Amino acid sequence: MRWLLMLLAFFMYAASAEDVSTYPSRPLRMVVPFAPGGGTDVLARIFGQKLGAMWPNAVVVDNRPGASATIGTDIVARSKPDGLTMLLIADTHAINVSLYKKLPYDPVKDFSPVILLATAPHIVVVHPSVPANSLKELIDHVKSKPGVLNYSSSGPAGTSYVLTEILRAATGMNLVHVPYKGAGPAMTALIAGEAQVTIAPAVTTLAHWRNQRARPLAVLSPQRSALLPGIPTMVESGYPGIVYESWYGVLAPAGTPREIVAKVNADIQKAMALPDVKAQLEAQGLQAAGGSPAEFEAFMRAEVDKWAKAIKAAGVPPADI
Repeated sequence: MRWLLMLLAFFMYAASAEDVSTYPSRPLRMVVPFAPGGGTDVLARIFGQKLGAMWPNAVVVDNRPGASATIGTDIVARSKPDGLTMLLIADTHAINVSLYKKLPYDPVKDFSPVILLATAPHIVVVHPSVPANSLKELIDHVKSKPGVLNYSSSGPAGTSYVLTEILRAATGMNLVHVPYKGAGPAMTALIAGEAQVTIAPAVTTLAHWRNQRARPLAVLSPQRSALLPGIPTMVESGYPGIVYESWYGVLAPAGTPREIVAKVNADIQKAMALPDVKAQLEAQGLQAAGGSPAEFEAFMRAEVDKWAKAIKAAGVPPADI
C-alpha cells in the first residue's frame, strides 16, 4: 500500500510540474517581502519586465511586507514548488535567523536558491536639518542630545536596524528606533522629518541625495561608491569593523525542479547582460552579480554565519515575530 501511495504521489506531482519548454504556463508570482520603493521592489520590477518579455507569461510582483520580511518569505516557503512562485530577498533573509527567537521557516533548507541578483553599498544618511557633514559630527551631535533623535529602519529586525545597532554599540550614540515596513518607507520617514538618521541601501538613497532631501555621511562598503565618490567609507571614518554590502537574490520553494531553477537562473543572467538593464542597475547604485544556484547557496550560508557573529558581538537582542 505504501509504495502505491508513493507512486500515486509521484504521478500527481509529475502531472502538475511545469514543462521547461513552455515555462511558465501561467504568470509567475514574484513575492517581494517588503513595501514598494525599496531595492527588492525595484529589482523585481526591472527583472520581472524583462523575463515577462522572454517568456510566454508575465511576472507579477506581489508585495507582502511585514515582520522584517518574514510574512512574505513564509508565504513562499509554504507555496507549491512548481516554479510559479518565487521570492526576491535581501540580506535581511540571512539576518532574521539570528534576530528572531523563532522563525516559521529555515532560511536555507526551506528554499531552492536560484541566483544572486545584485549587491549595493549601505549608506549612513541624515535629514538636511541635522547639523552634520561627517560621521564624527553626527556622533558629536547625537551625544549632545541623547535620546532626542530618531532613526528609521526597514523593520524591527531589518538590515538597517542591525547595522544602526552595531553603529550605536561602536559609537555610544543614543538614538530612538522607529521601525517601518521596508527600506522605502524608512527613507520616506527620513525625508518627512519623522526620523533624522537612517542606514539605507543606495537604491533608496541616491534620488533623495540628488534632490538635496537627504545627506549621505558614510558608505559601509569596502571602497567608496562610484556614485558617491566624495563620501568616505566607514573605514576612513574610523570604524573598520563596520563594513557591509547589501545584496539581493531570488529563491524558490524547496523542491522546485532543478530544470526550472536552471532556466530562471539562465534567463535572469541573459537579462543582466542587456545594456538597458545594466544602465538601470548602475543608476540605482546596484552592481549585477550572477553565478550558479550552488554558488548562491554557499554565499547565503556564509552570510548567515557572518551575521550571526556580528549580531552576537554587538549584543543586539532577539525579537518576537
